Amino acid sequence: MEIDAGPRQQRRLLALLAVRGGQPASIADLIDLMWEDEAPASAVNIIHKYVGALRRIFEPDLRARTSGSFLVPHGTGYQFAGGPDVLDLAAFRELIGAAGRSAGNGEPAAALDHQIKALRLWHGSSGDSLADSTMAQAVFAAVDEEFFAAAIRAAELAAKTGRAAEVLAPIRLAAEIGQLNEPVHAALITTLAAVGCQAEALTVYQTIRGRLADELGIDPSPLLRKAHHQVLTQAVSAPVTPAEQLAVAAGRSRTFVRPAQLPPGHPLFVGRDAEIKTLRELCTRSRTDSSISPLVIAVDGMGGVGKSTLVSQVAHLLAGDYTDGQLYLDMRGHDDDGVSAGDALRFMLYSLGIPASEIPDGFDALAGTYRSLTAGQRILVLLDNVRDPSQVRPLLPNSAHSLVLITSRRPLVGLAASDGAHLLRADLPTPGEARQLLLARLARGRNRELTDGIHAETLDQLIESCGRLPLALAVIAAQLSARPQLSLNTVAAALRDDSSRLDAFPGRGGVSNPRTAFSWSYRQLTPGAARLFRLLAMALTPGISVDAAVSLAGRDRRQVRDELTELAEAALIDEDSDGIYSSHVLVKSYAKELLSANEPAAEQQAAISRLLQHYLHSAANARRLLAVNRASVELPAPPAGVAAEEPASYQEALDWFDRHRGVLKEAVLLAAGLGYGIVPWHLALTMQQYLAWQGFFADWEDVMRYALRDTRERSDEIGEGHVLRSLAGARWYAGANEEALELLGGARDIFAAHGMPAEQAAVFTDLHAVHTTLGRHDLALAASEEALALTRSTGDIRAELRCLDCQGQSLIRLGRHEEAERATQRTLALNRRLEYQHEDISTRVVIARNLASVGRVEDAMDQLRQAAESAGEMHQGPNRFTALRVLSELLVSAEDASGAWRAYGDAEQVLTSLQDGGPERLRGDLHSLQEQVTRLRPDRARRG
Repeated sequence: MEIDAGPRQQRRLLALLAVRGGQPASIADLIDLMWEDEAPASAVNIIHKYVGALRRIFEPDLRARTSGSFLVPHGTGYQFAGGPDVLDLAAFRELIGAAGRSAGNGEPAAALDHQIKALRLWHGSSGDSLADSTMAQAVFAAVDEEFFAAAIRAAELAAKTGRAAEVLAPIRLAAEIGQLNEPVHAALITTLAAVGCQAEALTVYQTIRGRLADELGIDPSPLLRKAHHQVLTQAVSAPVTPAEQLAVAAGRSRTFVRPAQLPPGHPLFVGRDAEIKTLRELCTRSRTDSSISPLVIAVDGMGGVGKSTLVSQVAHLLAGDYTDGQLYLDMRGHDDDGVSAGDALRFMLYSLGIPASEIPDGFDALAGTYRSLTAGQRILVLLDNVRDPSQVRPLLPNSAHSLVLITSRRPLVGLAASDGAHLLRADLPTPGEARQLLLARLARGRNRELTDGIHAETLDQLIESCGRLPLALAVIAAQLSARPQLSLNTVAAALRDDSSRLDAFPGRGGVSNPRTAFSWSYRQLTPGAARLFRLLAMALTPGISVDAAVSLAGRDRRQVRDELTELAEAALIDEDSDGIYSSHVLVKSYAKELLSANEPAAEQQAAISRLLQHYLHSAANARRLLAVNRASVELPAPPAGVAAEEPASYQEALDWFDRHRGVLKEAVLLAAGLGYGIVPWHLALTMQQYLAWQGFFADWEDVMRYALRDTRERSDEIGEGHVLRSLAGARWYAGANEEALELLGGARDIFAAHGMPAEQAAVFTDLHAVHTTLGRHDLALAASEEALALTRSTGDIRAELRCLDCQGQSLIRLGRHEEAERATQRTLALNRRLEYQHEDISTRVVIARNLASVGRVEDAMDQLRQAAESAGEMHQGPNRFTALRVLSELLVSAEDASGAWRAYGDAEQVLTSLQDGGPERLRGDLHSLQEQVTRLRPDRARRG
């Protein structure tokens, strides 16, 4: 009989004592179980009160202040002393013990009898509605696990003894209680199949599969997939059908069954509007063409990107158009033992109403029967996780009115070529869609802190740390919802740690988290591609070219190209329109784990050294085309295995730097920290001309500071001199003139001490520029003359040209126009003789100033317009800005207001296109120009 144990809290106390199986519980333990950290001050008195009330319920005639037979005091607490005749749980445990003894004695039938009696005592989840606290939940969950284990054991015994029907009801109850318990559902699936309910068994699999994906973001475990496979292949023994029933069945006419096997729709599906629109449009167009084949659409993408969810959603939207039914099958292409075409055909035929006993054995007969059954039908077939076209072709319905939706990690190019399949790539959701996805899942959880709108920045950081991968977001959301005490900041911090990022995604027993999802693709790689995948963990941000990958791997280009293609087809890397390969942030974390576990440290060191050498020599090759007449540091030949890239033109060199700017900056930092056999300042200097001409002044300063630290740590004086000079240029552009002079002074002293006249001359040329900015034109002229004398001692005509240029500028500013004109004419003549196109831009500006000073303003403006045009063609933003600024100044002096404003506007546009809106010095020049133009036309004044 059942008793009414009173109020809810009192019932909870009784339940917590009862489940302990006769073991005592202290008052302190009971308080923790009842209230955790929120116990009232009167908690002890409340427990004593409840115990007294419960004693009177069990024994109404019990005298006051006596213990009775059931709730007896023990130490500082209480013990429930009821045995099997009083407590169902005690009887259950006694029967399970008896079952174990019978099984041990070789009596499976008797063991099953005991198991069945024990299971019949169970009516629902233990502690139902009483498990409010986390600690109480754990206690009651442990009791439920006893029931689950008993149900699974009963299913095993029933399978051996042919008594599956007797255990079906309690196993159903176990599955209802443990809705995410995969071993229980595996037992239910095999038991249903054993009693001849294959269709229901398949439905149970699809239900638990969808529930795992929706609530935990995981795939079925190997145990659950094995049970599913057994149903598909009729590996579970069905009950014997009496002979008379078989005779009746044989005489019946075969009917076409309308299957409805689509997985449940995702309750939290968001976004993917563009993909859904594309898929629906394809289906609409297929109805109007004259094709005699079914419409086949294959959606591919990386593991965890949401292919199955997307395709399932579309299938539900379109299901009404396919009135003869919808078939679904997980082809398990990521498993070593994926579903074969033959097994798939058997499943399809069974789903379409063919009794298992009538399904043919031979493959040709299977395929022929399937084609016959589907001829002219309107069927939707959803094939999930396909490995290759051979799995799919026999499953295409024999009807132009049918639709086949496929998901695969790899693009099924062969299916497109031979069967006209449409290929569609499922990319990562947009940041907005990813945010919707995460918030929708968190809103269903118990952690209300997560959806109150005050954690937007942390939420976005978490999304980016997950790389917007839907699987990762689903796992994180499930983790946060299941553990209300867990904060977003804690999870976000765990995801920021690249060395253990994937550990932030809990997984168990083969279920899918990102690491598991990626492993399915990795296991199918050839050995060469697997090695390259591991090495790509060392690729720098944002990606790697084919040539860089060749250097990283140290192998033949064709072989590496094939392996990159294999990795791209496996959706482990992506290739952009520029031929740059990159990995998803979580895939790269997975590759790093594999690299650490599989590649010796010496191999890793050699690979990263080859990669850095690749960038050094490729950058040097590109720099030579950008600055054909600028001296550069001589580099040793690249080591064996390094395939440096060689741009063929100025534009190709510029494009190469555009693609690799971020990579090169990271390479300098990496080399400065660990070396890897290259000199960081060599790499930094190869970038200088590009960074200066393109206006990336902040990057210029950053890489030089990395390199400067390294040269000082290595006591490399010559390297320090080169870096000091380059850093001075970046600081000059930033408006830090005195700091620039100090840096140049250090470089000058180093080069003088080492007897390096060419380098000294370059420093004096830079000193000229800084002194000019400060208005110290006498010092500027003196610096240019020092530079000219040193240059002539080296015989470097191109360097002499730059010195003459500087000298001409200073002479103009000092009003020595005749000398300036002679100097600049010599500069221009020498420039043309050397075909020094890139230097011609700054030289034309000098000539323009000189022409203007002697009254030839129109000629000066022509020079400036040509300089601005050339700078634009050469993508030299700072030089174009200077030419336009000087042009605007001349137009102001000529009182050409419209022309001055036009040139000012062009200069302003150039400056705003530079990194951070241009450096301080150029912004100051623009502000000064604005004041001049505004004075000419006050009505056109703008805010600075």
